[in-house]
Amino acid sequence: MQDLKSRTVRAGLINVGSRGLGFAIRIMALMVLGRLLTPEDYGLVTMVTAFTGVLNMFGGFGLFQAAIQRDSLSEAESSALFWLNLSFGALLTLLAIVAAPMVSAFYREPRLLAIMDVIAFTFLITAAGVQHGALLQRRLAFGTSAKIDICALVAATAVSVGMAVAGYGYWAIVSMTITLPLATTVGLWLSTGWMPGRPRMVPGLRSMLRFGGGTTLTGFLSYITINTDKLLLGRVWGTEATGLYSRAFYLINFPTENLNITIGEVAFAALSRTRGDLDRLRRYFLKGYSLVVTLTLPLTVVCGLFADDVILVVLGPKWTSAIEIFRTLAPTMLVFAISSPLGWLLNALGLIRRGVHIGLFSASFMVAGIAIGLPYGPHGVALAYSSVMVLKVIPITIWALHGTGVRVREFAGALMSPLAACAIAALVGFGVHSLCPPSMAPVLRLLLDVGSFGAAYLSALLLIAGEKALYLDLFRAAKASASV
Repeated sequence: MQDLKSRTVRAGLINVGSRGLGFAIRIMALMVLGRLLTPEDYGLVTMVTAFTGVLNMFGGFGLFQAAIQRDSLSEAESSALFWLNLSFGALLTLLAIVAAPMVSAFYREPRLLAIMDVIAFTFLITAAGVQHGALLQRRLAFGTSAKIDICALVAATAVSVGMAVAGYGYWAIVSMTITLPLATTVGLWLSTGWMPGRPRMVPGLRSMLRFGGGTTLTGFLSYITINTDKLLLGRVWGTEATGLYSRAFYLINFPTENLNITIGEVAFAALSRTRGDLDRLRRYFLKGYSLVVTLTLPLTVVCGLFADDVILVVLGPKWTSAIEIFRTLAPTMLVFAISSPLGWLLNALGLIRRGVHIGLFSASFMVAGIAIGLPYGPHGVALAYSSVMVLKVIPITIWALHGTGVRVREFAGALMSPLAACAIAALVGFGVHSLCPPSMAPVLRLLLDVGSFGAAYLSALLLIAGEKALYLDLFRAAKASASV
């Protein structure tokens, strides 16, 4: 606890660096695969993952989070959690294989049967490494985790691109869903050197199952909120519409999700260690949240302003139909940045029941909105999804923060400085974009747009918005952690 701040900052810097490298690798893979594969290829795999993703919410039954949240974890408890995770993974693999014919019939697409049979084994593969990953995070050993993640991603990307070049079509996408967790699990076993003991019940397991059950239910409701759109689109509008929508959604969601995971993994581990000191927990939480929105807000504005060039550069000219979908979904990036840190706080404080209630409200609201937009195709669904996300963010924020010690005024205040800086940067970026001739290459135009926007945003943030104190504090903590 004495050096928790320096260890947290050091872990955060490692995580940011590794996730940034992972982000670059994924974007390059997306640029290559987007030109080798078709919207129909992505649509087929999305139809399957919309279903397997539901099962994935129950894969670890929240035991990963339960293992991190506990103040202490014995060897016997770790072994019991490992065998439970493996049992859940095996059960879900079997369920996915049994459900494959029903999924194929639901979409009236016979190719889905073989795809789902293969993807089903990801549950068992992932489950074998869950407890090893939890042990690394409890130690804040994010350097080791970073090496494993990058090596696994490089291996999976190489296999996927190689298969796409060889003409395997959608199987190139399927291959990544298998090779990525397989390489990660192998890396976790080799790096920790931990071997589980024999399976047996231990006294602390029941409380961890209760905690895990609550986080699992919350995650399941969140998954419904995020993926109902793709599931229904596939059923009503087919593979191409689903492929266009899913790639636009992925491009919107991936940067935000990457940032939230990057900071959230470290923040949750740190907040769980400080939940006995509410004032310290409040300060840690607000700094983590402020960092997330500071990094996410400019991405939101860039995606909204320069959607056409982003799609052309990343996915290529055959994806132009996804431009308006992408632009319509852009506001959801900011909503994810605001709402995701609330999950860190609720889980660290053990407020699982409140998280479940919020999830029920969000899922019900989202399903109703998607049902309204579905008759209008992927553009209608995108508008419905974005509208619901924006409308629910304020009531959910107030609900989540109630009684936690974090005031709504403090939470909202952390958004004001990056918002003002973004407004200034948007004017600069749009002005540069307007001056660029239409004949200019999209990649060059995008570089000029993003470069001018980024320079203006950084200048406004540090000089006008007065955010220097936060970053100086992080810099001092990082410097202190480097000398430890």
